[in-house]
Amino acid sequence: MTIAGPRLRAARQARGLSLADVALATGLSKGFLSLVERSRASASVPVLLRICEALGISVGSLFDHPQHELVRSGAGTPFEMGGVGLSETLLTPATERRVQVMRTLLEPGGGSDGTYTLATETVFAFVLRGRLALTVAGRAETLAAGDSLTYSARSPHAWHNPGPAVAEVLWTLAPPLRADPGPVASDR
Repeated sequence: MTIAGPRLRAARQARGLSLADVALATGLSKGFLSLVERSRASASVPVLLRICEALGISVGSLFDHPQHELVRSGAGTPFEMGGVGLSETLLTPATERRVQVMRTLLEPGGGSDGTYTLATETVFAFVLRGRLALTVAGRAETLAAGDSLTYSARSPHAWHNPGPAVAEVLWTLAPPLRADPGPVASDR
């Protein structure tokens, strides 16, 4: 179920902003924003972060978290953080304050769809299967199954699956992206 769009709309309306206000603040069209709010279009990670910044919310506020510390195989909570050709699952509960772990399945060619930064400190990426092309601060690396990379979340980064098969990546953020309002980094 797509939750990001309706939550973006609710945040915009709660702040008394029109689509035109958000379009002006983000440089996006009202039509595109409307499609995103109605879950008829998906935004890249950098674009989603720009929308959250314009609304004064953190990207973490768009997530539902697992209810318990024990998350059985296949029982994580689906969420959207932007991008194309991917599905994401959150594996850590909202009560976890030290780390946030996510699993991403990437179709060949799928990825962040642009460069961005995050309002947290550290990202650890571990490739479970397939390949991940990851560029951090202009340095490109291609990771294969079993490879990992740790980097500053505040460094501009982008990623995609160069193919030919589906990739599975485990991401760990420290500290977690919070659901409470706060500054949200963007690609600007």
